[in-house]
Amino acid sequence: MSDKMQQFTTVRHAMPDKRTSAERRRDFNEIYQDFSVETATEQASRCEQCGIPYCQIHCPLQNNIPDWLRLATEGRLEEAYETSQATNTFPEICGRICPQDRLCEGSCVLEQSRHTTVTIGAIEKHITDTAWENGWVKPPQPVTEKTASVGIIGSGPAGLAAADQLRRLGYQTHVYERQDRIGGLLIYGIPNFKLDKDIVARRTELLQQGGVHFHLSFEVGVDASIEDLQKRHDAVLIATGVYQPRTITMPGCTLAGTHMAMDYLVASNKVGLGDDVADYHSGALNANGKKVVVVGGGDTAMDCVRTAIRQGAKTVKCLYRRNRANMPGSVREVANAEEEGVEFIWQAAPVALIGDDHVQQIRAHKIHLGIADASGRQTPKPVPDSHFTIDADMVIMALGFEPEDLPEKFDQPELATTDWSTLKIDAATYQTSLPGVFAAGDISRGASLVVWAIHDGREAAARIDDYITRTSLQMAEAS
Repeated sequence: MSDKMQQFTTVRHAMPDKRTSAERRRDFNEIYQDFSVETATEQASRCEQCGIPYCQIHCPLQNNIPDWLRLATEGRLEEAYETSQATNTFPEICGRICPQDRLCEGSCVLEQSRHTTVTIGAIEKHITDTAWENGWVKPPQPVTEKTASVGIIGSGPAGLAAADQLRRLGYQTHVYERQDRIGGLLIYGIPNFKLDKDIVARRTELLQQGGVHFHLSFEVGVDASIEDLQKRHDAVLIATGVYQPRTITMPGCTLAGTHMAMDYLVASNKVGLGDDVADYHSGALNANGKKVVVVGGGDTAMDCVRTAIRQGAKTVKCLYRRNRANMPGSVREVANAEEEGVEFIWQAAPVALIGDDHVQQIRAHKIHLGIADASGRQTPKPVPDSHFTIDADMVIMALGFEPEDLPEKFDQPELATTDWSTLKIDAATYQTSLPGVFAAGDISRGASLVVWAIHDGREAAARIDDYITRTSLQMAEAS
């Protein structure tokens, strides 16, 4: 074991071993092997211990990465876990699914100086998995119980992060989830080969042991109104996420065999959880033996193409209107997909789906990337007379997600929204236009990363604590 840091000149960068692509295509198990203690220690010792830790700066949670890397190098893994857990509610999840290449690792000074980044995500996973194995991970344990309660709508990463923080502060915490399992996107949206469902289940069981109350198959707007929750609780947090798919209008877009990404992924995940899904068993949402084309370039598109490979698709192609350098999905995910047999068709966009009753082909045209727009990304422009067709009997649209119309769903026209239909919140307090009602995660931020949802959930919990404390003081002074 190394006993000092800054070993990047003598220790080569290494990732955990991956199972072979042939193995991976046959199952939904996680693809990376675990680091050994010796390898994790060596890799952590590569950290330069920068005076300005860009890895921490570019982490949405401001994780104290250099400190827990040093502790890991010294073999002090329990302290490393405590340091990681202090800022991150779910380090074992972020270590698996965060796009580190776009965040902490992409900002590592070693990466910029061509020594190759510290493998931060894999070491974070190693630290937390070791903590679970040794019983160091404990339920939320408030010092004192409070009579005040908070209702949280949604059990995705933002809702669970808020529930954890509020329970630690002693609040009676109730989570309302419209699905039949806890976890939201973590359970139904992300495939097992990236995040095994047992990882999510053990964390939610810990929250239950700590006193968080979960109400499953409970849909706000149907089983209770926002007003009902306001009467039950001292504050309410909306953390529903965004699940409404972005659509594209073109000839043939309603042909059978055309599906939205989330419908496809939810069916696959439910089957993996042992549920009987009629559309999967009928073949409608099963890629087995089919020529599959996925339209889109984000992480959801990568989840779809890699799921189709595992379901036994005949061919899997990904159609994306920009090039590899401009793809929003994780670079590692693209590489993993290519290893597993996915073909990428860059700078191409669909214009029509062709078929009689069922899709048979997708017609597309080539794209030229023009000058950058206000976001800094090159603007895609169709190339004249560049049309071509691709055989496909299953087309999956992975074009991103938008918020549901919550003011209508909740019958709350006073619930203000932005021009993008996200909930409008006060940036400092996380409070919506409804008194005592807060919002966090994608429903107020827009579709984003799990790590940002965790950040928002933790911040909203702190602001809710401020609100309830202040309200209680005001009531005491008035009485």
